[in-house]
Amino acid sequence: MKLQLLDWVIVVASLLVCFVPSLFFGRRAGKSTSEFFASGRSVPWWLAGLSMVATTFSSDTPNLVTDIVRRQGVAGNWVWWAFVLTGMATVFFYARLWRRSEVMTDLEFYEIRYSGKAASVVRGFRSIYLGLFFNCVIMATVNLAACKIANVLFGMSRWETLLIVGVLNVAFAAHSGLWGVLVIDMIQFFIKMTAVIAAAYFAVEHVGGLGVLVEKLSQPLPGPDGQGTISYLNFLPDFTNNWDLAVAIFVMPIAVQWWATWYPGAEPGGGSYIAQRMLASKSEKDALGAVLFFNVAHYVLRPWPWILVGLCSLIVYPQLSDIQAAFPNLDPSMLGHDIAYPAMLKFLPAGFIGLMVGGLIAANSSTILTHLNWGASYLVHDFYQRFVRQGAPDSHYVFVGRLTTVGLFVASAGMVFLLDSAKDSFDIILQVGAGTGLLYLLRWFWWRINAWCEVAAMVSSFGVSVLLLLLKKQGLFVPGTHIALLLTIAVTTVCWVLTAFLAPPTDQATLIAFYRRVRPFGPGWRAIREAAGIAADDTASRHENIPLALLGWFSGCIVVWSSLFTVGSFLYGRLPQAALLFVVFLVSGFTLLRVINRLWDRPTAG
Repeated sequence: MKLQLLDWVIVVASLLVCFVPSLFFGRRAGKSTSEFFASGRSVPWWLAGLSMVATTFSSDTPNLVTDIVRRQGVAGNWVWWAFVLTGMATVFFYARLWRRSEVMTDLEFYEIRYSGKAASVVRGFRSIYLGLFFNCVIMATVNLAACKIANVLFGMSRWETLLIVGVLNVAFAAHSGLWGVLVIDMIQFFIKMTAVIAAAYFAVEHVGGLGVLVEKLSQPLPGPDGQGTISYLNFLPDFTNNWDLAVAIFVMPIAVQWWATWYPGAEPGGGSYIAQRMLASKSEKDALGAVLFFNVAHYVLRPWPWILVGLCSLIVYPQLSDIQAAFPNLDPSMLGHDIAYPAMLKFLPAGFIGLMVGGLIAANSSTILTHLNWGASYLVHDFYQRFVRQGAPDSHYVFVGRLTTVGLFVASAGMVFLLDSAKDSFDIILQVGAGTGLLYLLRWFWWRINAWCEVAAMVSSFGVSVLLLLLKKQGLFVPGTHIALLLTIAVTTVCWVLTAFLAPPTDQATLIAFYRRVRPFGPGWRAIREAAGIAADDTASRHENIPLALLGWFSGCIVVWSSLFTVGSFLYGRLPQAALLFVVFLVSGFTLLRVINRLWDRPTAG
């Protein structure tokens, strides 16, 4: 693909609009680690929410969704749509608790919630495990997608792409801190959305319009790679003809995956960069509003432009061989269903090609910038400052943070050469984090959970995942993905629950201090509340009303799913179905607004 002069002008303009404003935050970011990693805890809800959405919209996301649609149909997206349950639980149960904790990173939480050496060990270990290993896997996935897109569009090699995105992202992440990341995210979100909507429009036009698209894909068709027939347009999987697939992409995500697995951006109870934005918010109300806005925008505004391109690609490139034939110079190691998305961009006219290139650079940068800052916060604040050098001036830690930012990108760039597709790394992360989610949900509401539970969960989850991988490679035991997930969850849950009762409990003074600071609600803290001499009705305001929070959680999930499928039904031309779903959206939306108003009609207790 060759860019015209107009395209280059648009690319340069989009980069200038995105990155130049962040230059003005360099001095402010350098004042302290609080400014560099948490924006001085003064971020409004709308900016924090937009940043969450932009961060989760990376250059690999359209590729991932296209891969899912081509191999499993639209219904395959339930593997991530199910995380609506996680996100809405964070809104109504955890957002305010995170903000009340007033920690700088979610790992600092361990040493206010737990006591003893175990708390320090967990904090230190997870700072390396998440800040370095997990973080680099995610960044490698994002940069792998950038490499595939650049190879399809411009014939660039992996190292050439990595050099360009590395110089751009590392320079701004190291200079501007979280404030720069937030501002860049805000601008990039609108550029990215404009670009993907344009890509969807021209893809649909190329195949003859929405009517033709729906007509050609309405009936079950043979899936790629000889895996049976797939009803590509269905919102729900086919339970009658392909039960195994239905279990893997719908039953498991809805019944188990959302609460049992840890995945960045959709952690049970909130965590990683979602927690970072909540902690940077200027109030509890802003933290709640940011996560609510994120969930609506993440699941409703963004998916359909990607899905439409994925569906169109099935008509244009039914098999991988068709993509290879259309792009004979494509690196064979990069050929996969996820590459169908950039392959469809060849139908964009001049001007829109530049917009898409600018949008894809923005998509890559918004995610990489966040992960560089988030990972550096773990490695500097939770490891270096806590265990290596304490008491140094803030300017020293900011300098180390900037050096760490460079090192993180170099490490993640090396991992790009070890991955094949975005879907592969998505599955790896889900598998390794399996079984830990329930612990992260309950640790806020049950005093008996201790630091050793965290150790047991991490060790058992990782150990079972590695064991299953080794057995699979030896051909001794080859379970399906959902069976492996269930086994890992079962073993991990048994291990940490037993540890809760058998390991030394958290020091009572630490538990009382945590309770007074965060004010978690529910019966799980009754013993600590009584030991502290705090009246039972001290937290009985409507802010801590569990039935009301459950109603908000339920209505919020229905709002997201009903609006998501209202849009889909309208695009399919199924107007009666769209009208019915729209009524469901209105009723659930009214309920959601009533719940939110009641949550904030009294000041927080204590």
